[in-house]
Amino acid sequence: MNRRTALMMLPALAGLRAPAVLAQGRYPDRPIRLIIPFAAGGSNDIVGRVIAEGMGARLGQTFVVENRGGAGGVLGNEAVSTAPKDGYTLLLGGSGSFLISSLVQPKIPYDIIRDFAPVGFIGNAPNVITVNPKVEARTMGELRDLARRARPPLSYASPGVGTTGHVLGALLSLEFGAEMEHIPYRGTGPAITDVLAGRVQILTNAAAPLRPHIASGGLRALAVAAPQRLDFLQDVPTTVEQGFPRILSSTWYGLLGPAGIPADRVAALHAALNATLADAGAKQRLAEEGVEIEMSPTPADYARFIETDRTRWQEVVTRANIRAE
Repeated sequence: MNRRTALMMLPALAGLRAPAVLAQGRYPDRPIRLIIPFAAGGSNDIVGRVIAEGMGARLGQTFVVENRGGAGGVLGNEAVSTAPKDGYTLLLGGSGSFLISSLVQPKIPYDIIRDFAPVGFIGNAPNVITVNPKVEARTMGELRDLARRARPPLSYASPGVGTTGHVLGALLSLEFGAEMEHIPYRGTGPAITDVLAGRVQILTNAAAPLRPHIASGGLRALAVAAPQRLDFLQDVPTTVEQGFPRILSSTWYGLLGPAGIPADRVAALHAALNATLADAGAKQRLAEEGVEIEMSPTPADYARFIETDRTRWQEVVTRANIRAE
């Protein structure tokens, strides 16, 4: 499924729907808690706070942001899955912390389909495939050929086992038909440091933290793992353009609550979320984090997207035998 087809943006309608839904005046009547399953300061935290501020203004209630990191997002996810089903506890879900973690962690105390109520899609930050400039590859085809003949194998860095960067690196290895060594780090920063130093050859990650290093020449960007080029990296071709249509990956964000929230409250939250995403100020702040906004017309559309994306990455995780210890 093409995400842009599945999640057609309707900003004008989103802006008009919020007041109509909220005019009932029944919900919310107290602050709403938004759990971000990471420590403060990173991209997840920034995205979550932009959403909390905008939705709070539209719902007329304070959003209390709670950073609950640990276990690759599992601790925060679990807290929301077991919260009261009243619409007063929400989760900033992500491709890595919510979806990928559920595929690679051996014991997850929840089911991402059964135990959560999708509210709406926020957007995605397409991942960029970069290499240390000493790597003799300037295109995806050249990187594939190099990977096939490299002895020892090429290595790729990721922010940790089971992250989006990890599974995209595994997908590269599978699509190239070449063995590649995964080097996990405790976060994006240390991974970037070692690739800049040449201790690891490849790094795949969302564009925002890579942009200054691409601009300075510390990293060479080979491709954007998406169907379209990024506005701020217009000279970097996509994987699709280079003949690798199956190598697609982004760091996406969405809003969820525990399963069982009344439908009218989910509708109110969805309307407030889309109205926030239609706001020019929110768009600018999210764009600074490399996030391309993609609203979901209904919560059900976001739910279908999660199921489709889970199926796609389950195949990669199984073929690559990825497991978090």
